[in-house]
Amino acid sequence: MFKLEGPFPHAREWGMGMVRQRRRPQLLPQPTSRRFSFNLGGFERDATWMSNSSSLQQQRKQVLPKAFLTTGSLAGPVRSLSAISVTATCPEPTCECAPTPTPLMPDGLSIDTVHPLNGTMAAYTQQVVIATGRPDWTSRIEEDGQGESWGALARGLKGLLGRGGKYADPYNNFLITNSSFAPAVVTSRNSASAFLFPSFKYVPSIPVDITSAPSTNPQNVDLSMFVRAMLLPRQLHDAHSVLPESKRAEMTGDPELAVRFPNTLDIKHSPTILICGHGGRDKRCGVIGPILETEFRRVLQRKGFDTEMGIGDKEDGQGHVNIALISHIGGHKYAGNVIFYIPPRMVTPSAGPSPLAGKGIWYGRVEPKHIEGIVDETILRGSVVADHFRGGIGMNGELYRL
Repeated sequence: MFKLEGPFPHAREWGMGMVRQRRRPQLLPQPTSRRFSFNLGGFERDATWMSNSSSLQQQRKQVLPKAFLTTGSLAGPVRSLSAISVTATCPEPTCECAPTPTPLMPDGLSIDTVHPLNGTMAAYTQQVVIATGRPDWTSRIEEDGQGESWGALARGLKGLLGRGGKYADPYNNFLITNSSFAPAVVTSRNSASAFLFPSFKYVPSIPVDITSAPSTNPQNVDLSMFVRAMLLPRQLHDAHSVLPESKRAEMTGDPELAVRFPNTLDIKHSPTILICGHGGRDKRCGVIGPILETEFRRVLQRKGFDTEMGIGDKEDGQGHVNIALISHIGGHKYAGNVIFYIPPRMVTPSAGPSPLAGKGIWYGRVEPKHIEGIVDETILRGSVVADHFRGGIGMNGELYRL
């Protein structure tokens, strides 16, 4: 059974630039004072409580948003889902040629096989998968791609959406990743291509420039307009009520601007498999990622799927699967790390809708011997394999836990 949570379900994820904690210097023994600063779109709110109080929870209620109270995080109410089936372990491969040896990890970089995987997925509301045409990148992707439009897109998005950015919002966190997908042929030095999940969109031409004119001007189709059209929420969290009306309006998305990106493709039929292969960040994923990519392609092609990335309608179509290596998503110690985005109209072999349609599922500790079973269970049948499950996300930003 799944638990359904809102964004940012773990207190340990406060270090993601959403909440900063600082301790005041103490001269004499006394209750420890903790001060928290919330950065909401460039406006800060401060709060303080005493850690040795007998009613610490009551003090927290006075200074933290209501959403913190259940789990000590920015989580929303917890509900359970029973419509999704769970397979305890990955089935063994059936084909004699299937087992590809798992490579030895570099010295000193072992795989964590002890700690539970459930709940280790990064908390986010939207993943931007930038098409670079390259299989690996420097440790910090915003420092890569100098002189390339895909590099400018990564830097621009992190500047607008990251800490201190114009649209920074702790309730609307983004996962910005590079990928080995080839850019669309329509791109130029001033535009780049990207997939958006779990909104299941492919945008072949995204402007990378940021103009000084207001992004609402229909004549200025720039990166800020793309962010407002495709990424910002249509409704802000209640905690933003303390912000000026002008700031709230700036942080709210405007879907009507999407018409300025007429070539956007809705991905309805093709599953997308994203495999962390960021060797420039950590050798574990750098070693195992390309091996998993090769094995996924082999298994899927044997089952009749097309896995070659093309242009135009090749990003979406029945019988087609998008597969790529991506940059860091967190949890290299759980390599191999794989994200599966199951499209909204995905059907099972029995022609019924997939239970995972419209969802993203994160797996860890994936080895080549697991791939056939994962393809059968998760992609074809819509079942989650508990042994590998790190977390999941739905099209409305809801987060899943076992």
